[in-house]
Amino acid sequence: MSQEKLDSCFGDWKDRETVAEAMIPVIGRLYRKNNVITSVYGRPIISRSVIGILKAHRFVRQVEQQELSVHDTFPILKLLDEYNLGPARVDLGKLAIKFKRKGGSKSLDEFLRGELADVIGQYDQTEAARRGSQTKDVVLFGFGRIGRLLARILIEKAGGGANLRLRAIVVRKGKADNDLEKRASLLRRDSVHGSFQGTITIDEANNAIIANGNYIQVIYADSPDNVDYTAFGINNAIVIDNTGVWRDRAGLERHLKSKGASRVLLTAPGKGDIKNIVFGINSNDIQDSDTVLSAASCTTNAITPVLKAVNDRFGIVNGHVETVHAYTNDQNLIDNYHKGTRRGRSAPLNMVITETGAAKAVAKALPILAGKLTGNAIRVPTPNVSMAILNLNLDKATTVEEINDYLRGVSLHSELQKQIDFTNSSEVVSSDFVGSRHAGIVDAQATIANDNRVVLYVWYDNEAGYSAQVVRIVNQMAGVTYPVYPASMG
Repeated sequence: MSQEKLDSCFGDWKDRETVAEAMIPVIGRLYRKNNVITSVYGRPIISRSVIGILKAHRFVRQVEQQELSVHDTFPILKLLDEYNLGPARVDLGKLAIKFKRKGGSKSLDEFLRGELADVIGQYDQTEAARRGSQTKDVVLFGFGRIGRLLARILIEKAGGGANLRLRAIVVRKGKADNDLEKRASLLRRDSVHGSFQGTITIDEANNAIIANGNYIQVIYADSPDNVDYTAFGINNAIVIDNTGVWRDRAGLERHLKSKGASRVLLTAPGKGDIKNIVFGINSNDIQDSDTVLSAASCTTNAITPVLKAVNDRFGIVNGHVETVHAYTNDQNLIDNYHKGTRRGRSAPLNMVITETGAAKAVAKALPILAGKLTGNAIRVPTPNVSMAILNLNLDKATTVEEINDYLRGVSLHSELQKQIDFTNSSEVVSSDFVGSRHAGIVDAQATIANDNRVVLYVWYDNEAGYSAQVVRIVNQMAGVTYPVYPASMG
């Protein structure tokens, strides 16, 4: 290769790095001042490094068969910074591609003013209301795997302060004298998800953790009904119960006896008449009068969006869901007594067949599939990221190419794009999906289709992806929802 070619490649890379560096302060300013959340084809670019921003742009090549450069999106970003926008979610990548395809003779400014007309100039009119009434206190009851990931996401999404505000965590007092320090350390370091992105300090005198400026009260309690949240300035809080101890209405309503708590969300399948919500599927069923809700399970969240998409297009006659699930804290590290069948055997050393209610639970969020699915599960020796294998008989015959193209489109341009992701790589493995905020990721390379029988493989980060779904539900419960732009690619 010639020296000229080498210099050209490196020069182009340095040029794109320079542009990406210039984007970072604008992205941050829009987020913290205007509560404008920017992304590139669903890939968030807030608080991302230069390399992270460039990789988000590179991703577009995989889905649109054309390159997208920071030179295409930076001009859009600079104009957004001038528009005095109200709160919104803006996909810079989709706007850039839509402008290339549909802009015609319009200037970029004219195009963007047409696309974003409803939020241009809205910052001044809504600022007081956003910073006041829309801030919602959130309490985490329990601080295990899901609790700590919820904390990370809530802290990350605090934005300009007009969103959900994590105010407290409630735990049982540990036996160690340095309990608060240990809680903070578990938030700071995670063997699966890596280090916390930011700074954490502790206020020992007041039993609090301060994470990226968020003052989080640590409250010690043994039951959900004897906490006075108002004593800490917490009012009308949404309590997220991630302990799994109480799963029926009577147990969860105990939270509402605590002063300052107004609603409860369970991070496990709810029993009895509790609504099991899968965000994006039946989240519109949430009413202001619902004081107790469930976010279903990680597996139910992973498979229900894909099943809905498939049923909408092809119809599902029946099927079987086999879950290959990472082991959890409920299992033993080495063989020991366990009340559950087979779960007493060492989790890191065995594949363990166990039951799952996820297939039946789908019907609670998607009643059209009631009685059509069976399910089972295998716990495997990996600490995170699971897979659901959907073996389906359809009303309509299809091919691998057709169903993959359809699901790819759903993942990019539908109301389920936050729930369904799509990968077409023949080299991906489970660890590649650690940290994914999608409920499930369709693996196109593994899809099997034979007439009206289809087998789909759906990866999911059973910790991070599920936690992201939980936060989406809480946002809706709190009324913190923003318009999305572009509204369509048409």
